[in-house]
Formats: sequence, structure tokens, C-alpha cells
Amino acid sequence: MSLINLTINGKPIEVEQGTTILQAARKLNINIPTLCHLNLHDNKTVNHPGSCRVCVVEVEGRRNLAPACCTPVSMGMVVKTNSIKAVKARRSMVELLLSDHPQDCLLCKKSTNCDLQKLAVELGIFEIKYKGDMSTYDLDDSSYSIIRDLDKCVLCRRCETMCNEVQTVGILSAVGRGFETVVSPAFKLPMLETNCTFCGQCVSVCPTGALIEVNNVSKVWDALNDKSKTVIVQTAPAVRTALGEAFGMEPGTLVTGKMVAALRALGFNKVFDTDFAADLTIMEEASEFIHRLEHDGRLPMLTSCCPAWINFMEQNFSDLLDIPSSCKSPQQMFGAVAKTYLAEKMGVKPQDLIVVSVMPCLAKKYEAARPEMNRNGVPDVDIVISTRELAQMIKEAGIDFVSLEEEAFENPLGESTGAAVIFGTSGGVMEAALRTAYEWITNESLESLDFEAVRGLQGIKEATVKIKDMDVKVAISNGLGNARKLLQAIREGKANYHLIEIMACPGGCIDGGGQPYIHGNAEILQKRMKAIYTEDKNKTIRKSHENPYIKNLYDEFLGKPYGEKAHELLHTHYHKRK
Repeated sequence: MSLINLTINGKPIEVEQGTTILQAARKLNINIPTLCHLNLHDNKTVNHPGSCRVCVVEVEGRRNLAPACCTPVSMGMVVKTNSIKAVKARRSMVELLLSDHPQDCLLCKKSTNCDLQKLAVELGIFEIKYKGDMSTYDLDDSSYSIIRDLDKCVLCRRCETMCNEVQTVGILSAVGRGFETVVSPAFKLPMLETNCTFCGQCVSVCPTGALIEVNNVSKVWDALNDKSKTVIVQTAPAVRTALGEAFGMEPGTLVTGKMVAALRALGFNKVFDTDFAADLTIMEEASEFIHRLEHDGRLPMLTSCCPAWINFMEQNFSDLLDIPSSCKSPQQMFGAVAKTYLAEKMGVKPQDLIVVSVMPCLAKKYEAARPEMNRNGVPDVDIVISTRELAQMIKEAGIDFVSLEEEAFENPLGESTGAAVIFGTSGGVMEAALRTAYEWITNESLESLDFEAVRGLQGIKEATVKIKDMDVKVAISNGLGNARKLLQAIREGKANYHLIEIMACPGGCIDGGGQPYIHGNAEILQKRMKAIYTEDKNKTIRKSHENPYIKNLYDEFLGKPYGEKAHELLHTHYHKRK
């Protein structure tokens, strides 16, 4: 590939042909403000419609200013990013955006995490220069997961790129013309009436408060202050790798013990670990997989831990609904066991036991509300909050998170293995299942527990694992666009596997829609993933079937894995959805 020589702010640089001015400037550590531009986690998918014009720069010989994010460099180009003309234009662009934007920053859920707010501060804009009519739309709070406030949409199209190109869900696009244009589902339908999977990736990349999660913090505070209720909490594996970021800690810092201490300080009666239920999930999924192998059952079997991908499956591949595992997700398994086994041990009525989940995922809010996820009218899980919402609660309570002494989860639903914690990253469920399935099939101890072939952030990974005399073919995908490719190949008979793991979010739960905002930063994702595997390595027990509390649960209450009682409490079914 040919190289291009150019000069930016008097500094010469040589870059590959096809490089944009923005990319070249960043190689020189020259900051050009952006709003609509966004590099996603794979560094291949880029949102750069050039719509906001905040990144305009002056190019010698060009009459008009050029948007740096989508203007390719050319030989001998001379660029000025900080000329008076460019800076004034940027200010005007942001002032125009602010003129049609609600001035409720103090009350906005995205305050201090809003890119428009940051831009205004950086450019020294402290008054609304242009005044006139403002767009007003009805608030869409139809779903359990996502709120859409079109008054705050700046037409950056980030959500559209994420929904259409990465996730291939395809519900968001530009609707209307001129001043009436917004990014919305067709006919401005409420989210609940669309094919939205509630993965929350649109929320993750939105630069303003146009897309936010349904906030359940007040519900948790109300529950904690209700003396007639016993309130317990479970925390997903990916939460502990990202929560520290909300308190200024280095990305990838494991804060498991501090998180437990903070939850106790908030007033929860018991603090448990969703990892316990992840071990339980492996007991059931591995049993189901072996049962299918031995009885010529439907293959491949697909793991069912991710609710957004299950929504996607029900809406787009309903003809394949016989291949996902019937297992509930760890969140729901925990709730089912808590409302029966644990409630009995604690002497609490199921309806008086409130189960709160802390999840990295916004689809978990929708999942907990599914009609299948209750028993005798009592839901498995009562309230779901995100990692961000937990951080909010800790700050509200004035807890000095960084200085907290580490504490441990409570038993019997707090003990877990290394196999459980790796559920938080792409490939983790597959690896955990293989650790158990291998030993159950061969009756031999697995020498190496690390299945490196299924690890990493690649969109689709394939591996063959030798179990006895059988070559078990597995596939792992993350991101719904990759899931679509995999499922389409299966539908057409072009791909044959025994076991498949699918996660809706790129990278898995570590990049869930409820995690601290990183806008697809691949470096931070790598650090979160490394933290997951570090916790796995540090665990005394690393195989789900060796968890002593899981063994007790089956001995005392469930009977055998994949048995009658386990089916009643821990398994579910799926439906074709429009």
C-alpha cells in the first residue's frame, strides 16, 4: 500500500493511503474534537457519517472546512486543526446542537457521561447563543430495559451503526426530514413493539441522554427500607471487573471483595454470587449436552445464558428453537433456587424474599419480567440493576469504595469455582461446560483446564476438542451480527457443530449494555477479560461439578442433575415472537 506524506499543524507525518485526517492527527497526538465519530471495539466498524461537523479542520487550498473523520489524506496535504476559522466553526456547530437540546443537564441520567456536555465545556460554551423552536417528542419508556428520549437525539447515528451493522437487529434508522429528523424505529414505534433485543449496545454508544437504561435504583432503596421484606442480592461475574472504573480505579481491577463490602454497607440482608448459579448452570447444561449426545438429540446445542441473544433467536430464527439449551440463565436459576431452597432454609415466605440482581446487561431487566420466569405468581428475580446503577447507589450512600476492606460472599449460594467466573467473557460458558462434560464422559481428570482456543475477542471462534474417541466441534460467537452468520450457516446446513456459545454483546458480558461507558474501547475490554481469567486462576476449585455447595444442593433438594425437580425449577422454553 502506498504511503502519503502530509503536514498537520506544521508537523510532517507519513501514513497509509486511505487514512483519514482524524486518524493521522491522532498518530501525532493532536486532539480534534468529535461527536458522531466512533471506533467500535473491533477497530474495523467505524461510525463516521460526518454529520455533526464538530471535527472540521482547515485544509490548505480548499475553500470549505473539511470533516476530519471522513476526509482521506492526500499527498502534500497541509492541515490546520486549530485555526481561528476551524475553532469558530466547531463552536457554532456545538451551539446549534445545544439550541435544540434540553437544558436539563443537572437532571439528566447521562450527566458527566455526556459527550455533548464535555464538548461544550472544552469549547468554553456557557450560554445558548441561538434561540428558537425546539423539537419535542413523547418519551418512550415502554420496555423494561431502555428509555428513548428523542428530545436529546443529536443525529450522530452511533446507535444506528451499532444496531444495524454490528448487531444486525436493524430497528433504528433516520426517520423524518429536515428539522423533524430523528433516529428511531420505523413509524416511531415504541421499542417494545419492535424487534429490539434489549442488548443495550445502543445505550453504550449514545453520546447523550437520548438512550438510557430503565433505572431501578429507587425500587431497590424502597425494598431495603421495607422491614417486612428480606432483601438479598446476587452479582454477575462481569460486574467485578468493571465496577472499579466508576470510582477512578484502573480498568480491569478486580473489586470482588470491595463490591461485597459495599453491598453489605448498603443494607442487603445477604450478599450472594451469581457465579454459584453459573456453576449450577453448567451442571444442567453439561447434563443436557451429554443426554443429547447419548440419545441422538438435536445438535448443535446452543447455550442459553444470554437473554438478548435468546430474544434475537425467538424473533429471527424461530425455526431453530429446538436447538438452544432449555436451561434458564444463571440469574434466573439463582432466583428460582433462592425463592425455594434458600427461602425454606431462612424461614422466609417466597413472596417476602426480594431478590435483587446486579448485572452488566440491560436485557436482564427484560428477562426477569418474562412470564416464564416465575413460580406460582412469584418472580424468580424481583429487581435488576446494572453495574452503573450499583455505582450510583454506592455514591448516593457516601461509601468510600476504594478504601473498603474486602469481604466474602455468604453461603450456601456464595461459593463458586473458576469455571463460573469466566462466564463473564466470550468463550467462558463453553470452556466451563467442556471442563465438566469432558470429565463426566471420560471419567478421567482433565490435565489442562485452560481451553485457549475458545478464548479471545474474535467475533467467531471455532475449535475441536477430543473427548474419548469423539471430536467435539464447538463454535463461539459474540455480537449479534456474528450470531446471525453462525445461525444462518446452521440453518442452511453449511456448518456442523456439537456445541455453540452465543453472547449478544461484543466481547461478551464484559462489554454489556449496563457496564461503565467505554464506547467500545478494545484496550479496556482486554483488561476486563484478563481480570476474569485471573480470578479463575486464583480459585481453589476450577470445575463446576466440584463445588461442594452445588453437590449439597442436589443432595438436599434438587435430586440428580437434569432430573425432574431440576427441570421444574431450572429449565424453561422459548416462543416465536413477532
